[in-house]
Amino acid sequence: MADFVVTDLDGLVRIVKRKLKKIQFRPHLLDGCLAATGLSIDPW
Repeated sequence: MADFVVTDLDGLVRIVKRKLKKIQFRPHLLDGCLAATGLSIDPW
């Protein structure tokens, strides 16, 4: 991850939204994190 400087709350919100959007389009990231914990996402 790159270093970043947040100067205000709006900057922090913008960075968090951008990072969450990246995760949204890469669902395998969540699968990898859950696999390491032994958890799984099951449909209802």
